[in-house]
Amino acid sequence: MKKISLSLIYVFTVFISASAQRSSTNPPELTITRFSGPDVTPSPACLAVAPTGEVYVGVDMIGSLGKDPGKGRILKLIDKDNDGKMDEHIDFAEVDNPRGILVLGKQVFVLHTTFSKETKKATGMALVVFEDKDGDGKADGAPKPLVENLSNTKYIQERGTDHATNGIRMGIDGWIYISVGDFGFHNATDRSGKKLTMLGGGVVRVRPDGTEMEIFTHGTRNVYDVAIDPYMNVFTRENTNDGGGWNVRFSHHIQSGEYGYPVLFQHFTDEILPALVDVGGGSGTGALFMSEPNWPEKYNNVPMMADWGRSMLYIHRVTPDGPTFTQKEEEFIQLAQITDLDVDGSGRLFLSAWDGAGYSGSASKGYVIRAVPNDWTYKAFPDLAKASVEELAGLLRSASAVARLNASQELIARGDKQAALAIASDVTLPLYTRIAGIYTYAQAAGAEGIPALTAFTKDAAVREYALRALADRKGTLSNVSEEPFLEGLKDTSSRVRAAAIIGLGRLGRIDAATALLQTPVPASFVEPAKDVEGPHATPNSAIVLPHLAVQALVSMHAVDAAVAGINGKNSALALWTLRYMHDQKAVSGLIAAYTVSKDAKLKKQIITTLARLYKKEADYDASWWWGTRPDSHGPYYKAVLWEGSPAIEKFLQKEALKVPAQKQYFRDLDARHRMDIAAFAPLKKAEPVASKEPKVDLEKIKNKKGQVGKASIEDVLIAVNNLKGDPAKGKLLFTAQGCVACHSINKGEKMKGPFMGQIGSIMNREQITESILKPNASISQGFSTVTITAKGGKSYMGFVTEETAARVVLRDIGGNVYTVKASDILSRKEMKTSMMPPGLANALSYEELASLVTFLAQQKK
Repeated sequence: MKKISLSLIYVFTVFISASAQRSSTNPPELTITRFSGPDVTPSPACLAVAPTGEVYVGVDMIGSLGKDPGKGRILKLIDKDNDGKMDEHIDFAEVDNPRGILVLGKQVFVLHTTFSKETKKATGMALVVFEDKDGDGKADGAPKPLVENLSNTKYIQERGTDHATNGIRMGIDGWIYISVGDFGFHNATDRSGKKLTMLGGGVVRVRPDGTEMEIFTHGTRNVYDVAIDPYMNVFTRENTNDGGGWNVRFSHHIQSGEYGYPVLFQHFTDEILPALVDVGGGSGTGALFMSEPNWPEKYNNVPMMADWGRSMLYIHRVTPDGPTFTQKEEEFIQLAQITDLDVDGSGRLFLSAWDGAGYSGSASKGYVIRAVPNDWTYKAFPDLAKASVEELAGLLRSASAVARLNASQELIARGDKQAALAIASDVTLPLYTRIAGIYTYAQAAGAEGIPALTAFTKDAAVREYALRALADRKGTLSNVSEEPFLEGLKDTSSRVRAAAIIGLGRLGRIDAATALLQTPVPASFVEPAKDVEGPHATPNSAIVLPHLAVQALVSMHAVDAAVAGINGKNSALALWTLRYMHDQKAVSGLIAAYTVSKDAKLKKQIITTLARLYKKEADYDASWWWGTRPDSHGPYYKAVLWEGSPAIEKFLQKEALKVPAQKQYFRDLDARHRMDIAAFAPLKKAEPVASKEPKVDLEKIKNKKGQVGKASIEDVLIAVNNLKGDPAKGKLLFTAQGCVACHSINKGEKMKGPFMGQIGSIMNREQITESILKPNASISQGFSTVTITAKGGKSYMGFVTEETAARVVLRDIGGNVYTVKASDILSRKEMKTSMMPPGLANALSYEELASLVTFLAQQKK
């Protein structure tokens, strides 16, 4: 769930025991305590911590698939004696489906689902801000909306928030970064009235006053949260869909980048910014970049990424690689279905656990823990409202990212820019401190700060950040010179060149197009072979700069410059840019360049570009969504013709007739780009991309064999929740499916795997369904698999049912019992997978699975 959209939810869990909770494998350098339990914080979907240590928890008993309002709230938790346990809790505010929280002074920002009071139906999602001016721990009345319509209302109403909008986090640049799932949104509206539509997922950002909303990156599936480092690198651990399963990618988000999901995600991977790694199955949730001076060095200055499906908090150790990074993943803290994490100004890390609360939330599951270094001692964070400018400047120079961010915002609120400018100018300070000074100064000074920021572009140490700050706010761009950015294109640092390219795109000065078109395209810019999926999660630092240059050229609509560059030295970048320019001038220019060119390779590239332009993506109106298993063929999802299509079709047909032997080439071109030109149709025409997700008629498909294996877990849960099932049929299936071989129903039977005779007293239908579909995500307490190698070459695998100093007793999945002398044991290893294989229910229909679940749900004490 973290933010499980609880979509992210997709991955799955087994909760067979009432106390089922994975035991934590905790780092020895940390002290971990239970901060609050389900009696106070059931179903915690998100949390945020004030710098002073108060923990704000988003309780969400609607979950990802629920649709009934009135089940969510924000709680404020207080640890008065700093012993790691909550001493007081206050109901701060009531909101439904809280998905992200940010605390800034007396303001608490919340991202949540909104409902109509009259119809009780969801109306969308909104970013709002509450205030507690009197300090009583409760919000002072209704929240102020900052951004409304931040998700797809139609699909929230039909499915819940499983692919909706999620976590929020602020960077040192003062923007609130919002994680958007692949529901996308239509006509999201900020406080200034600006409207924005986004097809699919990515990261959006907005100022804390609710203005200047803009898309930061695009092309991801179910980002639940972002981790932002002191240098404004943004990282996510988000879901993917390879067309046959859900994996997790760790990505470095570079402003303006396109990450490709789902239309470029498989067969047009040359055009996207790839993720840094695909780590396999999981469900990324909360994220934090840890940068606190009292944390052990080995766990500091790293992105920490929660994975709900794996019940694990991971560290991704990132290493600079040109303008991006490479990474190495490692396990850090194990926590039952972890949803979120945040740290305060004293270095206390708080983490929330969904703990098997199910897709629809539970009043009896979920908790929060606190983790601190073993040598941690409490240090009170100052009251910033009472701090002097000198004290705030000291905090801005601090090694603590929490201190710097909060001091920065307080200085900005006071309109004090000189202290920040002095810090930015001090070459003796660490780079992260000077960066904090630059961004603080830029926000406080506005247009008046342009001369000083321009001067900073002459300082090699901070050039990248000065360029970024100069182009950061579109309201001041008219007063910014393009010269520092043009100079930045020549810099030896690829990070500086990236900042210059992005900045030129934001400035939008068309006279810079020629310079951008000189960005070299690497040899790795090669489309995948026919019917082969390209690499979408393999680091490729060489592709970053040309990718950003194309995005900049498209944003300034540099069609004339791109056409002029077709026959130039860097035609590859010009043609790459023209792929996205659905403009009659682009079509005419491509055809004209083809006519005069004698370069066979170039002519073929022009043909490919025209094929790409034949159709375009339909305007998104939020009436459709691609579903959990979208057609990822690309290059468009809902393709439509446009004014330039007839001229392209006429030209391509004419060229095909010139060389009849190349007809197969044009057929392949037609198929790859989904042009559907009749003259190029194969003997059996490929099915067109569906224009909308079809309305599911459950009655028609409920008895279809194999439907469970073909559907996503969210869709299976929706079906099972809407089907009563026949318990008599379920009892027969319990035997026919082989469940009886591993599980007992009656206590008089031989005990084997987890006992099912009282499962209905422990788990609801939703939890039982999850445990059947995906048994490996969370192993029932007492039933983890152990492998033992003993003397004489003997090995054993099973559950430990008894253990003394002299012997270990195991029971295998068939119920066979083995006793091994402790003195004979050579090695022992606890497995992280269940002995129950996944996919046992794949061949069932929805109705059959519902019957099996109903039978099991009736097994009670």
